[in-house]
Amino acid sequence: MNTTKETLVTAFALFSLFFGAGNLMLPPLLGYQAGVDWFWVTLGFMVTAVVIPILGILAHARLQGTMYDFGKKVSPAFSTVYCILVYLISITIPSPRTASATHEIAVHPFLGSSPLITSSIYFALVLVFVLNRSKIVGFIGKFLTPLIVVILLAVIGIGLITSDGIMNTSSFYNPISKGILEGYQTFDAIGAVVVGAVVIISLNLKGHNSFEAKKTMIRKSGFIAGLGLLLIYAGLISVGSFFGTDIKIDDTLSGDMQRANLLRGISIASLGAFGNKVLSILIALACFTTAVGIVTGTADYFKGLFKNSQKVYLITGVLSCVIGVVMGQLNFQSIIVIAVPALMFIYPITIVLILLNVVPEKLGSALVFKATVIATIIFSIPDFLGSIGLGKSIAELQPYIPFSRFSLGWVFPAFLAFIGANLKIHFKK
Repeated sequence: MNTTKETLVTAFALFSLFFGAGNLMLPPLLGYQAGVDWFWVTLGFMVTAVVIPILGILAHARLQGTMYDFGKKVSPAFSTVYCILVYLISITIPSPRTASATHEIAVHPFLGSSPLITSSIYFALVLVFVLNRSKIVGFIGKFLTPLIVVILLAVIGIGLITSDGIMNTSSFYNPISKGILEGYQTFDAIGAVVVGAVVIISLNLKGHNSFEAKKTMIRKSGFIAGLGLLLIYAGLISVGSFFGTDIKIDDTLSGDMQRANLLRGISIASLGAFGNKVLSILIALACFTTAVGIVTGTADYFKGLFKNSQKVYLITGVLSCVIGVVMGQLNFQSIIVIAVPALMFIYPITIVLILLNVVPEKLGSALVFKATVIATIIFSIPDFLGSIGLGKSIAELQPYIPFSRFSLGWVFPAFLAFIGANLKIHFKK
C-alpha cells in the first residue's frame, strides 16, 4: 500500500474510532437548543471535541509510546494512576454508552428486544475485532468509515437543503462555554490518548519502524480526521438548529429520548421513511468502531504493563466486554449522568497533558508539567464537587476564580502555573 493511501486509511480509522454514540447524538440537540446561536455553540464545541483531540494525536506522533508517556514528566506514579483511571472510565462509560445508543435507536424500535440481548451480542462482536487487533485499522479505515461518512453527509446535506431554516431562540446563557462543556461528553480528548496509542501499535504491527515516517503519517492522518470531525460536527449542529421549527421534541422526555427523537426526525425529514433504517445503520456502525477502539486500547495498555503478555491482553479484552454488557443495559441518559463527575475531574487533566505534550520542549520541562497539573487538579475540585451536588460548600469561592461560573475554573490557574514555572526556569538560568 502506498504512503498516501495508507495515510488516508489511517485518517479514516482515526475518525471512526473517535466518532461514536455521543458524537452522533449530542450535536443535533445542542444545535436545536442553541437555535440562532448555533455558530457560537459550534465554536465552543470544536475546542474540546476537535482541536484538543487532534492535538492529542499530534502529541502521540511526537511521543510514539503509550498513554503513560503523556504524564510521566509529572511522576511515574501519577502517570500510572492517571492511565488506570482513564482506562477504567473508558470501559465503564463511553464504551457501554455505544451499546446503549445502538439499542435505543437502532435495535429496540424495530425488534423490541431487551438491552441485555443487544449488549451481549454487541460486545461479543467487539471482542472478535479486539482479538484480531492487527487488522483493526485497515478494516475500519477501508470499509466502515467510508460508509459512515457517506450516510452522515447524506443526512446533513439533504437535511440542510430541505429544512425551512427557521431557528428557535437560544436557550443558553453563554453558548460558547456550553459548547465547550458539551464537548466533554464526546470523550474525544480522552479518546485521543486512548485510540492514538491503538493506531501507533497497529502501525508497528504492520512493520512501520521509521520514527519520522510514522510521525509524518500520524500527523497528516490526524489533520484529515480533525477536518472530517469539524465538518460533521458543524453539519450536525447546524442541521439540528435549522430544523428548530420543523421538528418538535417533547420537553418532558429524558435527554436521551429527546436526542433519539430529534435524530430520527431529521433522518426521516431528510431521507423519507428510509431514513429510519439509514439512521439505525449509522448508529450501529459509528458506535461499534468506537467501542472496538476503546477495548483494544485498554487491552494494549495492560498487556504492556505485564511484559507484553498476550494472556493479559485476552483477559483484559474479555473483562472490558463483560463490563460493557453489564453497563450497556443502562439507558443513554443514565450513563451521561454517571459520566459528568468523572469528566469534570479527568477531562481538565487530560486537556492539560495534551497541551503540555505539544508545546515546544523547552516550555514543557518536568517542573512545568508538575506545577500545571497540580494547579489543574486543585481547581478542578470545585467543578467536581458541584457535579455531585456538593457545590454549595465552595460556592463562596466562585467569585474569586475566573471562569468558575462556567465550570472552567481550572483554566486560569493552570495557565498561571504554566507561565510561573517557565519564568522560574528562565530566571534561574
